[in-house]
Amino acid sequence: MAELPALADAVTEPVLVETIDGVAVARLYGEPLFAMPQDLYIPPDALEVFLEAFEGPLDLLLYLIRRQNFNILDIPLADVTRQYLSYVDQIRKHNLELASEYLLMAAMLIEIKSRMLLPPKKSEDGAEPEDPRAELVRRLLEYERIKLAAAKLDQVPVLGRDFLRAQVFVEQSLTPRFPDVAADDLRAAWAELIKRAKLVQHHKISREQLSVREHMSIVLRRLQGRRFVEFEELFDVSRGQQVLVVTFIAMLELARERLLEITQAEAFAPIYVRLAYSPTEIN
Repeated sequence: MAELPALADAVTEPVLVETIDGVAVARLYGEPLFAMPQDLYIPPDALEVFLEAFEGPLDLLLYLIRRQNFNILDIPLADVTRQYLSYVDQIRKHNLELASEYLLMAAMLIEIKSRMLLPPKKSEDGAEPEDPRAELVRRLLEYERIKLAAAKLDQVPVLGRDFLRAQVFVEQSLTPRFPDVAADDLRAAWAELIKRAKLVQHHKISREQLSVREHMSIVLRRLQGRRFVEFEELFDVSRGQQVLVVTFIAMLELARERLLEITQAEAFAPIYVRLAYSPTEIN
């Protein structure tokens, strides 16, 4: 930390740097100078370098206390006020508007010191009078907690300052990929098909041998040469519920063996069935 007398020292000459590959040799009011003019005049306040900057009167007061390891619960107001006024006198020469904020705190320190010099007045209930420094200590401790919390928050990585979000653009495939058919949608379509079959079924008692493998072949023949077939077209409602069940089992077996695909463009849309494409067919 720099000593207080050096906090507000101002440099009134331009900072000179070595010229390298046409780089500016000095900067005046932020503008680069590539050659030093012969009649150069720099006002006294053109360039100021502050070795230490404070965010307000409480920040300066806390700095004075912590730098000299004073007990914040027992502040030696005489020493602290003397150093505080020394700093205020220096900034008054350069920035009177900024010094006004610090003068208010200086007046408060002088008031507290004067109250400490007077004999304490006991309260009506006989309790010990409150220390005149108590309110100032409370404000300093609260300010220090907030300042430490802000420093910890500043150490948290920030997007755009400490890291950048990685973005990867993947080229979409030209072949559209339909969403998978949910089990509930397939169950609802089957229930609707059974409901329709009951409306047209005949009360005829007969025994019929039904083969799942045979109906698997029937389904494959119906799909042969066709791109998409609606789910309901694969079932012959007029043949009764038994045939519908066997046909449905045959279709599920074909799907399990990856011989056909069941697709749906979107939710609640019609369900379509097609033959599965093998790698040899794609080539």
